[in-house]
Amino acid sequence: MTQPGAVEDLLRELAPQVLTALIRRYGDFTNAEDAVQEALITASQQWTSDGIPAQARSWLITVATRRLIDIWRADTARHHRETLAAQQETTTPEQSSNLDDSLPLLFMCCHPALTPAYAIPLTLRAVGGLTTAEIARALLLPEAAIGKRISRAKQRITESGMPLQMPATNEIPQRLRSVLHILYLVFNEGHTATTGPAVSRADLTAEAIRLARLLYQAMPGEPEAAGLLALMLLTEARRPARTGPHGELIPLDEQDRTRWDQDLIAGGTALITAALRQQRAGYYQLQAAIAAIHDEATSTADTDWPQILAIYDLLARISNNPMIRLNQAIAAAMVHGPETGLAMLRLLETELAGNHRLDAVRAHLLDMAGRHGEAAAGYTAAAARVTNEAEQNYLHRRSAAAQAAARGDASC
Repeated sequence: MTQPGAVEDLLRELAPQVLTALIRRYGDFTNAEDAVQEALITASQQWTSDGIPAQARSWLITVATRRLIDIWRADTARHHRETLAAQQETTTPEQSSNLDDSLPLLFMCCHPALTPAYAIPLTLRAVGGLTTAEIARALLLPEAAIGKRISRAKQRITESGMPLQMPATNEIPQRLRSVLHILYLVFNEGHTATTGPAVSRADLTAEAIRLARLLYQAMPGEPEAAGLLALMLLTEARRPARTGPHGELIPLDEQDRTRWDQDLIAGGTALITAALRQQRAGYYQLQAAIAAIHDEATSTADTDWPQILAIYDLLARISNNPMIRLNQAIAAAMVHGPETGLAMLRLLETELAGNHRLDAVRAHLLDMAGRHGEAAAGYTAAAARVTNEAEQNYLHRRSAAAQAAARGDASC
């Protein structure tokens, strides 16, 4: 008998390989994905009791192919498809590597024709091997809604005729941007969950890091792939110190830095150092460089804020992302004082109207400026807009502390 955990880990690794094999042979993304999922369910049940077969990948391909043929037999066009299946069934499954199988599938799932709302669950399902229920729990959405998004994404891929292969050389830059962006969004959702009681979701950050490693291994000369992986590692390194014993959020300036994962910091630092030597600095490399500066500092006061501000200035010039300018304002406040940062925030009021992070940062800078009453109101406003319970509780604590400070000022 095999431990269920070992079986599930192997199935998650093999899922994209088997799906890619079926899509390459039959060109039917939607039905192939359904067939693979049923093969995985069968394997999970049989392998746990009977043991993992010697040729696990071929076993899955065989079972998935049989299920695919069953699906086709129920279609109105079964005659044509069964003829194709009969021709292909004697073909030996290609023995390509996990790397070769998963990467084209990753590029297909992150095609620019798919919006993040569709690409993220499809990537987690097809490449990450997560079930629809797991994705729904991770994204805190109804399982039915996730199922519909995955189905629509597969339908769009099928209708577009996207080939399951690496894009042509001239298409790689645009396609790579989409892949990097989707992995970045998946990691961010895991790092700070949009909703729910927990600060973060380790399953999502782990999956994003796994896929980013896969991308980097395939494209070691692409500095932005290295930059994204470095950013993830350097950020994930702080996760052990981000929460207290009861799951409460602990901000960066209050974290016990001895709890940071030094192996992840060393790996991320080495990656970003090598990437920046190529002198093709990009969006993810620059963010990774900032993360490295934070991770190397022994305290907030010891942090090289002028260097961080200089990097944010560069990021703001190459990116139109208002969140970059929000962080730029924080860095400017640390270097030039809170009033400078507050002035920069006023320029973001239209773009970030209603965003709780703008309220929270403004409240933080007002606190720094000694304007505690205004800060308390800002924290309260931010807490009313945020949907993550741990973050909401943190903002309420900050509001209470600011109110106490304001009362102290009034009594003086």
